[in-house]
Amino acid sequence: MAIIENDVSRIVIGSAIEVHNALGPGLLERVHKECLFYKLAKSGLYVEKEKEIPLVFEEVKLECGYRIDLLVERMLVIEVKSVAVTNEVHLAQTINYMKLGNYKLGLLINFNVARLKDGIKRVVNGL
Repeated sequence: MAIIENDVSRIVIGSAIEVHNALGPGLLERVHKECLFYKLAKSGLYVEKEKEIPLVFEEVKLECGYRIDLLVERMLVIEVKSVAVTNEVHLAQTINYMKLGNYKLGLLINFNVARLKDGIKRVVNGL
């Protein structure tokens, strides 16, 4: 049976909640990203950290330094934040990574909140 984006996102959200419950808010973004990467890899999912993503402009592939925080099972974009409030720029960043890589689903996860469910935004790309 093929694994689909929604199945992967449920596992990711559950793992993110476990990381948040263990660490709480207030730590650096990279700490949460490393712990989530570890937790997801330990669960058996294929996870790429700091996945480079090129920009194609006028048929030229440009390496502009774009990096997806975590790419899970080659299908789910995870953008990790640890900020007081996520804003439209953070959401746009997630959407742009999804468009550039032709991914359908993304999660913007802000770990700097009291309850993690308040820091998760699910993003769907219609392609």
